[in-house]
Amino acid sequence: MVKRLITRSLCCTLLFGWLGIGQAATGEVRLKDLGTFLGWRDNMLVGYGIVSGLAGSGDTPRNQATRQAITNMMSQFDLNLTQDQLQSRNVAMVMITASLPPSANVGQKIDVNVTSMGDARSLGGGTLIMTPLRGPDRKVYALAQGPVTVGGYRYDANGNLRQKNHPTVGIVPDGGVVEVAVRADLVTEDGYLNFVLKHADATTAERIAQRINQTMGGGSARSVDADTVQIRAPGESRSLNQYVASIETLSVVPDQDSRVVINERTGTVVAGGDTRISPITISHGDIRVTVATQYSVSQPDLIGVTGPGVRSLVVGNSEMSVDETGQTVAASYPHGSVGELVQALSKSRVSTRDVIAILEAIKAAGALHADIIVQ
Repeated sequence: MVKRLITRSLCCTLLFGWLGIGQAATGEVRLKDLGTFLGWRDNMLVGYGIVSGLAGSGDTPRNQATRQAITNMMSQFDLNLTQDQLQSRNVAMVMITASLPPSANVGQKIDVNVTSMGDARSLGGGTLIMTPLRGPDRKVYALAQGPVTVGGYRYDANGNLRQKNHPTVGIVPDGGVVEVAVRADLVTEDGYLNFVLKHADATTAERIAQRINQTMGGGSARSVDADTVQIRAPGESRSLNQYVASIETLSVVPDQDSRVVINERTGTVVAGGDTRISPITISHGDIRVTVATQYSVSQPDLIGVTGPGVRSLVVGNSEMSVDETGQTVAASYPHGSVGELVQALSKSRVSTRDVIAILEAIKAAGALHADIIVQ
């Protein structure tokens, strides 16, 4: 346990020492990594179908929805069966989900996820029957079919059960085929592109607008709010795809909020190198209270004499000791950073969990100019 705390403290010291370089170490980041253009997003597809070919691990006959789905499917092949005639456990009703890219052509293949909707025990070895995948507008955009790959298993025999992962969830690689072409509409009606930041920040949005104006010409972009930069669309003489690609490759230095992230379960502390601390003195003490109990047995004077009230007596003697070790005192320098403070505490052999408690106390005292996020 002591070795683990020392290792965590050393890792934390190295991490803060590396982050303590300051804002000068913050490099430029591509706009492609800071946000996306409004309208460039994936499209969710969903459908329900049937997985067949299961080795007795499908839905039970009491699942009425599965029997109804099988009846509907067989009626398409001019085979009329009643639900009472369907007693197979080799079929399972499933829900299929997929993600359609922002730009997709007819015939393009996509992966589909398959999840059981009934009481099937496993989808391993099954094959998904052709199923239409619909969008929010109820239109069919893709068709899904193929063998289901399950990253687990379930074997149940004579009361013995062996299971790994979730065998009722699977995937059909390249099992979906796009039937309707999709194109992302990036240009608004008034002829602008909207670049949306992943993390809203007014300073970063203004820097992006200035960088675009320096490269594409004055008046090409302006920051609308903390998370949107409005960019003038190119004319007919220039390709929209070429224009978007040239903007995405531009780089700026994003502004960062001062935050200290604390994970009390693992003892991890992460902070930016520019997180400042006002001059403050820390007094950290450690008091250990130990209670030791010794038990002794008092036997009757005459061995072998029995009777009412004659029995052995267990006597417990407790001893309590208090061990107060020397206090650890650390003082940060004027305009110091969190990294410098943690290095000073580490040299004083303060454990990582104690560092977390100290940082929370500094925040409560108003000397830590950052937001503390506890996970």
